[in-house]
Amino acid sequence: MRRWRRVWEEGGVSALRRRAATGRPPKLDDAQVETVRAALMRGAQAHGFEADLWTLERVGAVVERATGVALSRASVWRLLTGRLGWSLQRPERRAVERDESEIARWIAHEWPRIKKEP
Repeated sequence: MRRWRRVWEEGGVSALRRRAATGRPPKLDDAQVETVRAALMRGAQAHGFEADLWTLERVGAVVERATGVALSRASVWRLLTGRLGWSLQRPERRAVERDESEIARWIAHEWPRIKKEP
């Protein structure tokens, strides 16, 4: 006999309902997560970091300062992506000197001049 049918016969429909996840409870409660969210929203520079860029190590340091709870890199990642709903964002690598108008001018005027005809 199938397991689900045995459970249904012994406990009825309510026995088939989804149960809460088992396992170790999270280290941070909901109030602590909101404290961390507020701290992260102020930006990395507000916490003494040179650049306004978050890394797992920086977020872990802020979590520990704000809540007193030390998290591993993996736990910081789960906090950011799971409980806070954030995603990985990588900054674009562009030269500071990049001039969009000069690039557009070159593409419109110089490129057709030097492009070889097929």
